[in-house]
Amino acid sequence: MRAALLLAAAVPLAAATAAAVLKVSHLTLYIDRHRIELAPQPRPNCPHCHGDGGWWVGGAFPETEACSCWSDRCLVRIRLLPPPAFPDEPPF
Repeated sequence: MRAALLLAAAVPLAAATAAAVLKVSHLTLYIDRHRIELAPQPRPNCPHCHGDGGWWVGGAFPETEACSCWSDRCLVRIRLLPPPAFPDEPPF
């Protein structure tokens, strides 16, 4: 009985701690049955991009250039189940 009460108290504490760590480290967590993914986000106090994640580079065909506050950090992906295989054509 005591272990069940401790477990019931530990789960919300662990969730709150994980949410605080993700917010401080500027990561987003995405979970579904196929993968768990931690992706970097732009820092809101970045002096270069001011939290936008990049800026437009001029020219005839303008493009966005990613800021190093998030683009130099790696994406972490853990595969859980393989994605469903869709056939190229219907089976009929």
